[in-house]
Amino acid sequence: MMHDCNAVWNGCLSVIREEISEQSFKTWFEPIRPIRLQENTLTLQVPNRFFFEWLEEHYLPVLRKSIRQTLGPKANLEYNYVKDDPWQKNGKRQKPVSTTPASEEELDIRNPFVIPGIKRLKIDPQLNTTYTFDNLIVGDCNRLACSAAEAIANNPGGTAFNPLFIFGDVGLGKTHLAQAIGNSVVKQRDDKTVLYVSSEKFTNQIIEAIKNNAVSDFTNFYQLVNLLIIDDIQFLAGKTKTQEIFFHIFNQLHQSGNQIVITSDRAPKDLQGMEERLISRFKWGLSADLQAPDYETMMAILEHKSSISQIVFSPEVKHYICDNIRHNIRELEGVIISLIAHASLTKKEIDIELAQRVIYNVVLNTGTTITLDHIKKCVADHYEVPIDKLKSQTRKRNIVLARQLSMYFAKNITNHSLKSIGDSFGGRDHSTVIYSVRAVNDMMDTNAEFKRTVKDIEKKLRQPVSQ
Repeated sequence: MMHDCNAVWNGCLSVIREEISEQSFKTWFEPIRPIRLQENTLTLQVPNRFFFEWLEEHYLPVLRKSIRQTLGPKANLEYNYVKDDPWQKNGKRQKPVSTTPASEEELDIRNPFVIPGIKRLKIDPQLNTTYTFDNLIVGDCNRLACSAAEAIANNPGGTAFNPLFIFGDVGLGKTHLAQAIGNSVVKQRDDKTVLYVSSEKFTNQIIEAIKNNAVSDFTNFYQLVNLLIIDDIQFLAGKTKTQEIFFHIFNQLHQSGNQIVITSDRAPKDLQGMEERLISRFKWGLSADLQAPDYETMMAILEHKSSISQIVFSPEVKHYICDNIRHNIRELEGVIISLIAHASLTKKEIDIELAQRVIYNVVLNTGTTITLDHIKKCVADHYEVPIDKLKSQTRKRNIVLARQLSMYFAKNITNHSLKSIGDSFGGRDHSTVIYSVRAVNDMMDTNAEFKRTVKDIEKKLRQPVSQ
């Protein structure tokens, strides 16, 4: 019988390695250190209380098997852990904390979303309860993403769609779809902890955690979430520390079989300023593209909204709205809300005249209904080049500049997808659009005269469009 604690633990590890995956072994058992063997009790030092609780919850059978097979049928395990850094701090070994039952207050992990008076992990999921599958219109533009989202809602962490990476331009329903998953899980599964957080809030929480020397608590809390929804991940670009912490949270959640849902305004491969190891993990599950809705889908959304509000839109008004609002569901909803408000306050029917006025105020004044053809004409006229040359393969400098500037305006003041913009310029790839936007921004940063030219053209583009 072995009596040295290191030898006993090595014997246990040999048994454990045969029972679990190599990745789980490296994550949960390599950091453990044997520190004492007294009679039939082996004491192990683990990095922190969360680590100990995870072992007890997920690996107790294999631990029991290994210690009894190595040390005998009456063998026992005890744990010590060290707060903060697992092994040392400022070069000095810290005082171990035993696993003697603590008070509930001592067991609490500091939680940025905890509701006062509720026990640990009974958290506010931070969801908008109006974002549900019931009020989500499915069309060709979002069918794949919606199907995957519903599969995840029925079995979070149990599908191949982990993570689910939802991407698309502004106003296409990414946040609605992501939160619909969360609301469905909250409704169906009391045992699941759900949390929605914007990347901006996530970053601010990390800043606070660093200031308060509570990064370990912050990370431990997030690792206990069963469904994590991160909105607008592109805003983590350039934030090295935030990306590093999110990387470790992502790894732990994924390895533990918990679900991750991410939204972005671009595909993983097009994210700039993001660590390659994170981008690689974003591709592990399913990347689902939300395209701009077609006329039929916009009409279905309009009819659904009007039925909920019990406000009648005439066929003429409905067709006018869908003819003049394209590619942006958020704008459509804004117009519907404005029309309903006008009708309710004035006690008048919604007619074409009212629809024209509201659409002009909500949409045209922001320039978002400017067409690609209008942009091409305006830019081509300025540079005195034929419009059709913008679609050609010529590399003449003035035509290349006009093409890049047209793509820049198309991306910034319309709601066309990168793909649709590229298609309209002779079937170019979306990466060409991204490059063109970046090239124009770079020239504006270094050339004041060019920047003035861009501003002048933009003013002409944003002049009211006649109906």
